[in-house]
Amino acid sequence: MKIQSYVKGEWCSGNGRVDTLVNSVNDELIGEVHSLDSGFDQILEYGRTVAGPELRKLTIHDRAERIKLLAKYLLDRKADFYRVSYMTGATKADSWVDIEGGIGTMFSYTGIARRELNNDTFVVEGPVEPLSANGTFVGQHILTSKEGVSLHINAFNFPVWGMLEKITPSLIAGVPVVVKPGTVSCYLTEVVVRSIVESEILPKGSVQLINGSVGDILDHVNEQDVVTFTGSASTGQMLKCHPNIIAKSVPFTMEADSLNCCILAPDVSVEDPEFDLYIKEVAREMTTKAGQKCTAVRRAIVPQNMTEAVGEALVKRLQSTAIGDPTQKETRMGALVGKAQRDDVRAAVEKLMGCSDTLLDGMDGIQLVGADPSKGSFMAPTLLRCNDPLNITTPHEVEAFGPVSTLMPYDGIEQAIELAKMGKGSLAGSVVTKSSEHARDIILASASHHGRMLVLDAECAKESTGHGSPLASLVHGGPGRAGGGEELGGSRAIKHYMQRTAVQGSPSTIMAITNQYCAGAKTTEDRIHPFRKYFEEIQIGDSLTTHRRTVTEADIVNFGCISGDHFYAHFDEVAAEDSFFEKRVAHGYFVISAAAGMFVDPGVGPVIANYGIDNLRFVEPVGIGDTIQVKLTCKRKINKGKKPDDKFHTGVVAWAVEVTNQHGDPVAIYDILTLVERKNSDA
Repeated sequence: MKIQSYVKGEWCSGNGRVDTLVNSVNDELIGEVHSLDSGFDQILEYGRTVAGPELRKLTIHDRAERIKLLAKYLLDRKADFYRVSYMTGATKADSWVDIEGGIGTMFSYTGIARRELNNDTFVVEGPVEPLSANGTFVGQHILTSKEGVSLHINAFNFPVWGMLEKITPSLIAGVPVVVKPGTVSCYLTEVVVRSIVESEILPKGSVQLINGSVGDILDHVNEQDVVTFTGSASTGQMLKCHPNIIAKSVPFTMEADSLNCCILAPDVSVEDPEFDLYIKEVAREMTTKAGQKCTAVRRAIVPQNMTEAVGEALVKRLQSTAIGDPTQKETRMGALVGKAQRDDVRAAVEKLMGCSDTLLDGMDGIQLVGADPSKGSFMAPTLLRCNDPLNITTPHEVEAFGPVSTLMPYDGIEQAIELAKMGKGSLAGSVVTKSSEHARDIILASASHHGRMLVLDAECAKESTGHGSPLASLVHGGPGRAGGGEELGGSRAIKHYMQRTAVQGSPSTIMAITNQYCAGAKTTEDRIHPFRKYFEEIQIGDSLTTHRRTVTEADIVNFGCISGDHFYAHFDEVAAEDSFFEKRVAHGYFVISAAAGMFVDPGVGPVIANYGIDNLRFVEPVGIGDTIQVKLTCKRKINKGKKPDDKFHTGVVAWAVEVTNQHGDPVAIYDILTLVERKNSDA
């Protein structure tokens, strides 16, 4: 069977290098990968000219909705993916992280995009920046889709998650993708891409797949493209220094394997539940995906007086781990992805053994569940102990990318922090402690060398996702050896594929460009109250200036009785005179309540509900006898999709509200959100 690439809208095989792939459990032939030998410039151009324009026509929310539909489509076919995943040596639990974890990331990003980004083809970022004394010249940052493609060169260890967590933010950003998976497990990526293509949910050419070599593709990327890499630091550094990458300043994000640590704090004793948590966490990180994780714990940093107890407990737990055929229910750890990978791990272990004691040797004599020891790419967990980790640097420099970890004793928290930093940059670090003070000291002193850090204790253990679990909402990356890049991190990942531009001009011009009201821009008022208009009838800049209202002592007293708020500044004349306010003042919430009464149209109309209040600021106090007035202006509109149980087709309208006093000075500024009915379902 030929494992194919999908480029320029077609499945194909090349005439280049041939790689033979086998089942990592039993050595049975899976198929051959025939690398493409030319045409990489055309692949990139196809993405730029065919898929890119179609993606950019869609709004960010439309793209997110298609990703959501695609995630559901893939989830319905997960059984097919699991069957293939077992061939990589992954157990059911390993495959769940890769397959359903990847699909779950897609769902997460659809929610992030719809919650945090405006429903347009571009992103308006941050507040308007005043640039002049009188407010006639302002600035606004926007993000637009790059007009290139994103090239993702991925590692072998997560052939599904590694692809989906990268392509999702890129596609939501409006940038088509070219995926190059690790060759040894690319057959699983191919199965998933076939489902993506068959779904026809995305515009044609949005996802292309290159199996095998990427040839001279880096010679053809340009300034509108983005390149991401996951894998070894040496390969990543070589690609990052490609002359064309440097010459054209092509954004290059690297996520490299790192020597992550897990620190047992000195306050934990053998009797504490945190001790068991530490043993479980390190053992899990060593055995999940057979230790083939960029976030796996390679350095277990423990107090000197706990080294023996930790070593014994880890050895006992690791020895009880059932290794074998991942399709067997008893199996808890499968095979490494291939014999070449196992050989690399063994070579690294031999280097580590030269400077460490061996507590558990997983190189030979493995007992397997349902598998032939003479076949496959199996290796048992290996646990080492370096007795002088402050002076012996090998365990801080050599990574065995398999079920291998090294114990490192320390004396005092300062030494633990120093050892953590000796990894020279890690994707993930963790601290197991009962003490919040120890956690604070260790995290703040070592965070500069880590992309993510977990504090684990009995309180959070039940719901903790663990040391090695990247999450869509949090940054995944790290400094130094870890690559110096960032992935995931919520909307940051989407923005990575967009160009940030500072736009300067008059408030009216900025409003016209961004489709969002800008203070000082020209507004429109007519005889129809804005709340009498359907969603599609409301225009950005539609405004209402209300009648005036003078605040009385009775207002303050009545509001205090209703709310139960009898704060001295509202009721104590003497104390108020000596206070910051120098007089009795109205409740801030009375001011916005009164403002609502002034701008709301009470009759039945298209406005269904108040959806919320954002960015509320009380600017100046309102005293007895002050007169307030309200200006309400349509700031932005968000078209909402109709769910099956929704009664109406709706959209959300954000209104800028400014409450002023008799001098024209603002006393309260905020945005209110209203849910408004749409007259036409396709508006």
